[in-house]
Amino acid sequence: MFLPRKLLQWRRPAQDAQALAGRLLRSSSSLSDPDDDPPFTWIPKHPSRAPSTPPPPPKPKALAGKIRPDEPAHSDLPFDFRYSYSETDPAWRPIGFREPTRFLPFGPGRLDRPWDGAAAARVGEDASGDERSREEVLGEPLSEEEVAALVERFRHSDCSRQINLGKGGVTHNMLDDIHNHWKRAEAVRIKCLGVPTLDMDNICFHLEDKTGGKVIYRSINIIILYHGRNYDPKRRPDIPLMLWKPLAPIYPKLVQNVAEGLTFEETKELRNRGLNSPPLKKLTRNGVYVNVVDKVREAFKTVEVVRLDCTHVGTSDCKKIGVKLRDLVPCIPILFKDEQIILWRGKERGGSSRAFCFSTVQFQTTMMHASAVYPEGYAITENHMLYNQLQ
Repeated sequence: MFLPRKLLQWRRPAQDAQALAGRLLRSSSSLSDPDDDPPFTWIPKHPSRAPSTPPPPPKPKALAGKIRPDEPAHSDLPFDFRYSYSETDPAWRPIGFREPTRFLPFGPGRLDRPWDGAAAARVGEDASGDERSREEVLGEPLSEEEVAALVERFRHSDCSRQINLGKGGVTHNMLDDIHNHWKRAEAVRIKCLGVPTLDMDNICFHLEDKTGGKVIYRSINIIILYHGRNYDPKRRPDIPLMLWKPLAPIYPKLVQNVAEGLTFEETKELRNRGLNSPPLKKLTRNGVYVNVVDKVREAFKTVEVVRLDCTHVGTSDCKKIGVKLRDLVPCIPILFKDEQIILWRGKERGGSSRAFCFSTVQFQTTMMHASAVYPEGYAITENHMLYNQLQ
């Protein structure tokens, strides 16, 4: 049985295959031949002329390894440069340094102020900073409506003009960040966390003193810093930046083996009593410690030793907390062990606190008696007089 010719599978003739291979071979050889020139290529009759003026020479690139500038930077700010202004006290005298004092954190030859290991003192006593005083830059005080408008604009957590203030406190490079924000906004939102929140008044003071601004809002750990009516970003002070964080100096020992005014056995007994007592408050790492000072003061009215649980806070932060509480409460740190802080109120504070508690109880008793006997207005007046006499 024969099939129709349409259903048969036709093949190309061998001659067609050979012709196709020959064409491909010739095309590949023609492309590989450098002397072959297609007919559509335009060949100019006259070569292009050279430009009449030679091109300018390339600018020399700045040397990447050049660290020392030609001239050191100069700043007229009327205070000594430190890494942290709020967490260090010029009255503290270090007993040693962890690195040579010749290592200037601003870079070699970049600042015209000498570095003594903790601060770069200003050159000359006539350094007065900006030509305009702080009062001239601030101008007239803001009205209540203007303050309310600025607070509503910058107090929210999604504000783009925000600076986070950590355990370093008010650092030197933060001053430059604040002025950079003031270029495009009237105020800046500062969120404070960690050890500096124990003393928010100190933070506000250094922010106003070092930047020349004005704190117009403060709520717990949130601060809004206003630059002033007459602030001009083109006349901002020159603030040379620190290229790295200098190592902290070595200060005298914080906790003595024997507390002042006690024997070794009494000091040991107080430490054991503090370790076995329940913690007054548990502190978290980079938390908000605004109410810690008031709680310690209230606790010292009834107890002699207080323990603060600082688990996961860190040994360095624990010692910084102890130093601040020693000056703010005031009290005496007697032990730092296993991230636990043991504070002793001291001998002098014990008698004064008991007298204060007795005066408070006597005042409350007199107030209740007077309110029952005398008219309301007269009772309030008499109570204030009695309270002043008890004080």
